Amino acid sequence: MPAWQDGSDIGVKIATVHPGNAASGLPAVHALYILLDGKTGAHRAVMQARSLTARRTAATSALASSFLSRPDASTLLMVGAGALAIPLIDAHSSVRPIRNVLLWNRTRARAEHAVNRLDLPGVACTVVDDLEDAVRQADIISTATLSRSPLVAAEHVQPGTHVDLVGAYRNDMQEADSDLMTGASVFVDTREGALVEAGDLVIPMNEGRFKADHIRGCLQDLCSGSHHGRTDPQEVTVFKSVGHALEDLVAARMVAKALT
Repeated sequence: MPAWQDGSDIGVKIATVHPGNAASGLPAVHALYILLDGKTGAHRAVMQARSLTARRTAATSALASSFLSRPDASTLLMVGAGALAIPLIDAHSSVRPIRNVLLWNRTRARAEHAVNRLDLPGVACTVVDDLEDAVRQADIISTATLSRSPLVAAEHVQPGTHVDLVGAYRNDMQEADSDLMTGASVFVDTREGALVEAGDLVIPMNEGRFKADHIRGCLQDLCSGSHHGRTDPQEVTVFKSVGHALEDLVAARMVAKALT
């Protein structure tokens, strides 16, 4: 996954995916990031990229949330207790006044383990078993799962909610139902990636219920001011991310700067 900026830095992430590692307790994904000086080609840094990827993914969601969630959003529902759960909770809490975190996972023990690792002073963190009820309570819903069937249903999402879809990275996976995608204001990190890779979009498109021009904007539109994001306190917004090499480059540059 290469990315570069003319006259500045070049970066490339090299990743291997070995699902069979789970049987031996090893991570399925190993990744390395190499940052180079774009003018001289000299190596600036080499870093472990699993953590880099998790943090830049969470930061991207928080950046989108700063445009799309209500400024007074105080209850966050985290769906999934995997490697992205804590970074996503931390990131969303950094841009909105989160006071309550609800964490749901198919396996309750894993959710409890994640909650015990959270360190958010002044924030109440609770493991929940009733996902439908938790969805109804949330101002922001962040999902990071590998679900092949919808977990978040439009009928349970309250007006004014922001839904952050991070998992379901293949076009046969789905975290939100088609009703939510067709009824909400949908934004993506990149149109090119989301329209091909994201099952949350591809599946309703295959059903004839969603078209590419239903996407209100991408992250670049939000950051550049081409689109201002949320337009109404009662609006339901959705941000679907599939990842982009530019996010890795920006994060790696920040890490390198912090170390110099």
